[in-house]
Amino acid sequence: MSTDHIPFKETNYFSDFICDYLAEKDELKEFYHRFPKLENFEAQIKEKKASFNAQSRTVLVDSLKNQYKHIETSELTASHIESLADNNTFTITTGHQLNLFTGPLYFLYKIISTINLAKQLKATYPNYHFVPIYWMASEDHDFEEINYFNFKGKKIQWNSEQTGAVGHFSTDGLEAVFNVVSSEFGAGKHAEQLKKWFKEAYLGHTNLADATRYLANALFGSQGLVILDADAKALKNEFIPQMTTELRDQTAFKTVSETNLKLEDLGLKIQVNPREINLFYINDGLRERIVEHDGVYSVLETKIQWNATELIEHLNEFPERFSPNVIMRPLYQEVILPNLCYIGGGGEMIYWLQLKSNFEAQKVVFPILLLRNSALIKSQKQALKLESLQISNRDLFLDRHSFINKKVRNISNIDIDFSEQIEHLKKQFKALFDLAEQTDKSFIGAVEAQEVKQIKGLKHLEKRLLVAQKRKLADQIERCTVLQEQLFPGESLQERNTNFSELYLEYGDQLILELTKVLQPLKGEFLILNLK
Repeated sequence: MSTDHIPFKETNYFSDFICDYLAEKDELKEFYHRFPKLENFEAQIKEKKASFNAQSRTVLVDSLKNQYKHIETSELTASHIESLADNNTFTITTGHQLNLFTGPLYFLYKIISTINLAKQLKATYPNYHFVPIYWMASEDHDFEEINYFNFKGKKIQWNSEQTGAVGHFSTDGLEAVFNVVSSEFGAGKHAEQLKKWFKEAYLGHTNLADATRYLANALFGSQGLVILDADAKALKNEFIPQMTTELRDQTAFKTVSETNLKLEDLGLKIQVNPREINLFYINDGLRERIVEHDGVYSVLETKIQWNATELIEHLNEFPERFSPNVIMRPLYQEVILPNLCYIGGGGEMIYWLQLKSNFEAQKVVFPILLLRNSALIKSQKQALKLESLQISNRDLFLDRHSFINKKVRNISNIDIDFSEQIEHLKKQFKALFDLAEQTDKSFIGAVEAQEVKQIKGLKHLEKRLLVAQKRKLADQIERCTVLQEQLFPGESLQERNTNFSELYLEYGDQLILELTKVLQPLKGEFLILNLK
């Protein structure tokens, strides 16, 4: 195993805004609380400890024990759950949708980043305990985003007509998907393990939330991961004060809208826009927005409605029927968890930066925000091919056109770079400009036109030679592009496309073990990993 790192900015796959955040640009500092540095966690611990009470800890522990009643729990996970009753225990959290069979590879990176940061904090602050949390997005309703995973260029998909919160979805119909994956995975020890996980998760549980919990626990339970489904009455009960404020005062709409204007002035393309009310109503396959008009609150696409008093009474009686949207979910997370840090992808980081003002209005501590680890995994065979073709790690991150042009220039036996000739031409024309200046200034325009024409001609000639060399070197270029396509499927990052099963078939348990060894959550660079 060998590793290399590249700054996120140099990969060209991360937005300028995220790169500015990582660079701690001054103009962004008002939108977050503390930057993710090891030394900043001490103040975060003290602030969260002062704001999180014993009752909330009891509710959290009881809820987790209830959710883990029918699942095999490792000693480390069980001790982590128990430790949450102690006011010296804090969480590090990541969240993810309930993607079929984990979805893209970065599911692993999110969770391993969370586990490794908890370990690093324990080593730095030994008087406290740190628990890695995977927050299941069980209340989402975007089924089309989660009902498939990619395997060796094929889309393996689960079709269902169910509606509402996806965590409630019945797993009926997944037996047909299991038959497909069994065929695709083939034979062998690692393939059998993948089939077992899929079968026990999706055919052994009646709903998608339980199936996802089983799978995440199978992959990471031995490392002490605690999996939380916040779609629970006792936990929602803790969130009633904040939901009441949202319903009565439309707090998030006011605060986040103001923040969005500031971020737009800095050039940010806004990720999420707040509604006047940022809560859904969920019940029996229903998940629809709550809206208010002239003092009457109603649920879209239904006949359900209340006046203000009736609505708050209903909220207090059935808090489990109220579901935070993307704007309110982070607030809910920080209300029910003794959390210090949220770990997410670039898109998540941006919308969290939109939310700090709402946290302040609701008097909830804003967490430290950490960009998850990102990685590119190469096999030993791929690494050797890349070396023989003299393709560097940085070359791989070029767009396809630039990658091909660079390789043509590198492997061509003639020099197809006319920059030296162009510079020489410019020097010659400088002498002509000086001559025109001394004799007849009316010729300056003609000299300029001739310079443009000749430089354009050289560049055109360069392009024609490059095209000719591409044809001549087609076989070698194809070998290079095939390799890049393997590692960047669809000209996108491997982690955003490939499912872990492709790599598990080759490496088995070594995959997660090696990633756990090398992913450094606070390093702030993109990892390239050669696995043997």
